[in-house]
Amino acid sequence: MSSFPLDRTAFKAQTAEEAADHGAYYRTLTWQERLRIANYLNSVAYNYPEDQPPRMDKTYFEVRSRK
Repeated sequence: MSSFPLDRTAFKAQTAEEAADHGAYYRTLTWQERLRIANYLNSVAYNYPEDQPPRMDKTYFEVRSRK
């Protein structure tokens, strides 16, 4: 379970100034805290458990040497 509850029913229309002020809050956080929040938002957006991110399919890529 995450420590970041997401209320999908809540919405607040904001002006550009209010949205800019909202961003000021995140600038006060450490980069580690912002990374945790970004990880949580990705897990919600892509529907995977927060503590089990999907693995990258490395078979898709090809390694070639340069001349």
